[in-house]
Amino acid sequence: MPLYQMREIWTPLKLVGVKFFKTEEGSIFMKVFNKRRRKLT
Repeated sequence: MPLYQMREIWTPLKLVGVKFFKTEEGSIFMKVFNKRRRKLT
């Protein structure tokens, strides 16, 4: 598994446990509660 440098993006969904992360390359990942991050783009 490659290592990504990620930065969290704040959205109102964070209040219910859904977090979004953006890598330096521009890819976006989503994490729901304590599950793994899933790549969206």
